[in-house]
Amino acid sequence: MTRSSQTMRIDISPKLKGELKAPEKTQGLTPRPEPAPQMPDKSPSIHALGNVDFQELFQSVYDGAIIANLDGTIVDANPRALSFLRYTQAELTVLNLTHIVSGATPETIATLKTGVSNDRFVLMQAYFARKDQSIFPSEIAVNLLTIRGGKYFCCFVRDITVRQEAEEMLHTIRTAVQNAATGIVISDLNGQIDYINQAGARLWGESKPESITGSNLKQLIPGEDTVTAILATVQRGESWSGELILSRKDSTTIHVQLTTAPNRNADEELIGVVMSFLDISDRIRAQDAEQQAERQRVMVESLGAACHHLGQPATVLLASLELLARIGPSDKDMSGELLKSSIDAAESLRTMLHNLNDITEYRTTPYIESQNTVGVKESRILDVLLPFEDTILTR
Repeated sequence: MTRSSQTMRIDISPKLKGELKAPEKTQGLTPRPEPAPQMPDKSPSIHALGNVDFQELFQSVYDGAIIANLDGTIVDANPRALSFLRYTQAELTVLNLTHIVSGATPETIATLKTGVSNDRFVLMQAYFARKDQSIFPSEIAVNLLTIRGGKYFCCFVRDITVRQEAEEMLHTIRTAVQNAATGIVISDLNGQIDYINQAGARLWGESKPESITGSNLKQLIPGEDTVTAILATVQRGESWSGELILSRKDSTTIHVQLTTAPNRNADEELIGVVMSFLDISDRIRAQDAEQQAERQRVMVESLGAACHHLGQPATVLLASLELLARIGPSDKDMSGELLKSSIDAAESLRTMLHNLNDITEYRTTPYIESQNTVGVKESRILDVLLPFEDTILTR
């Protein structure tokens, strides 16, 4: 069995958890009293045990390296470990591992001793305490070192502050994406969906994102040409934005605003597409309702305009008929003139009624095109557009 398969993991919480909430204020904290340092036992010095090659390797290791007796007493440390912990060699070699591993106890040392037996590794996630009592997250690999019959803990320490911050940031981003109100979809350059958040699944009427993961965008977005255009735009390193109508699982449709961006890896290589879907169905319905209300308002105004346009020839016709009734047939010249006026007025009425029957569009336009009157209700008249003619009836 290989060593890697025999690795044991230990997670040790720091003694002063408050330090983790505000790491920038760790210096100057007053920790709880530590037990008096244990004096090292009579084991030979590592310098005496190791040869020149061993010492050269030990001193040049990139990770911090600490050698300790099996009771936890520190025997030696390389320059990297001293830099991490801000101790001198003389200061560190009178301490125990329980003094520099925050939260470690004698029981921890006993667990380590059991763990490294039988040629096993122990991997610890713990916080190291520096000389100034500030702490930093670390990963410690511990194994059993045997030199000239003596057995020691060999601890390799790695500062994982940057890695932990990156992991916490990734966790924060993932949480934000998962709980976002907009649908987030990530696919490869062929449209194969690798990730979709909960809001994205709801857009298509699915309760679980797993129901969509693995599908292709062409199965979700209507119009194969649209998907092709999106992928082609992203492959050029550009963004794409537009409005779409999506079909849901229950056969209903929704309007969405889609915005895409290229997805790149750590080497800035283009690997896929990141898409944001915003449901704008409520906005579209509000716009439709507003347009419908505007149409109804214009229609009401149109009725008033029609009455106005029909009123003049109707008045002329009525007046001419009244005069014809009064003068009788004796005045032929006057009768002829009134009859002609009546016919003209009737013809005008017929033309207007015909034109109103063929109206295709109603709109309001400014009566006086000036800065002071544009948009004022009293300064607007009604245009009635007629098909195949330039006639405009105005009020």
